Amino acid sequence: MRKTTLTKKLACIASAIAVSALVLGGCGSQPQSQAPTQDAEKKVLRVGMECAYAPFNWTQDAATTPDGTAAVKIYGSDFYAYGYDVAVAQKIADQLGYDLEVHKVEWSSIGISMDAKDYDCIIAGMGRTAERELAYSFTDPYYYRDNCIVVKKGGSYENVKGLSELKGTGCKLTTQLGTGWIPLLDQVDGAVTGTNYETTSECFMAIMNDVADVCIVDLPTAKSAQLTNDGLVIIELDPNDSFTGDDEMVNVCIATRKDDTALRDTIQNAMNAIGWNEKSKMDELMNRVLTQQPAAN
Repeated sequence: MRKTTLTKKLACIASAIAVSALVLGGCGSQPQSQAPTQDAEKKVLRVGMECAYAPFNWTQDAATTPDGTAAVKIYGSDFYAYGYDVAVAQKIADQLGYDLEVHKVEWSSIGISMDAKDYDCIIAGMGRTAERELAYSFTDPYYYRDNCIVVKKGGSYENVKGLSELKGTGCKLTTQLGTGWIPLLDQVDGAVTGTNYETTSECFMAIMNDVADVCIVDLPTAKSAQLTNDGLVIIELDPNDSFTGDDEMVNVCIATRKDDTALRDTIQNAMNAIGWNEKSKMDELMNRVLTQQPAAN
C-alpha cells in the first residue's frame, strides 16, 4: 500500500518536472512573439496648380508623354498632369522620398485653396511679387522667364519692336487675371484695357478673334501657344523700349502658406541638393517639356 502511494507520488513529481522543463525550455529556446511593426506612412508632397498653363502645367489623357516620361495622375480625376511644374515637383518629391500628389485648381482660387489646406504648396509658374510675399512664403526661383507680347499674324502690330510704337494706337490689351502682368497694362500709353481672362489660352483666343490686339505674357507660355497656333506672333521687345518694374514676374518660385516655413525650407533644401539653381538645367528641362505637350494645350 505504502509502495503504491510512493510510486504515485514519484510519478507526479516526475510529471511536474517534465512540464516545468518544457515551459522553461520553450522560453529559453524560442523568441517571444511580437506584434508586427509597420513602416511609417510615406509622406506626400501635395501640390496645387492649374493643369491648364502650358508649358508649365497641363492636363492630358495619357499616363506618359510622347518621350515616355511618366505623367502624374491628377488627384480625384482620371486625367494626368505634366509640364515643367510637374517635372520639377517630381524631382523634389523624389529627393525627399515623398509621393507626389497634384491637385488641379482654378488660378483665381489657388491661394485660397492652399490656405484651406487642400494642398500644401503651389508650383504653378507663380511669380514672386512683393504683394504675394505678404501672403505666402517663397523658395528661391525654380525658373527664370522673360516677358513678351503676342499679336496676331498679319495684323496691325506684327512688326512692333518696342512699347513706344504702341503709343496712342488705341490697341486693345489683354492678359491673365490675378497675375503680375496686370500692372504692366498701364505702361502702354494710349492703349485700351480690354477683358482679362482666367487662362492664357483664352487670352490667345481673344487675339485670334480680334477681341484683343496685344497680349502681355511670359515667353515660354507664348512659345507653347505658338506651337499649336501659327497665327500668333511673339514679339520680344527691345530692352530699351520695354516694360519697367516687371522683374518680379521673372522669378518663378514655389509658394507655401505664410506660416509654413518648415515646408518651404524642406523644399528649398531639396532644390539645393539637386542643384536646381542653375539656369542651364532649368532651360534644358523647359526646352524638353515644350516638345511634350499635347496639341490641345
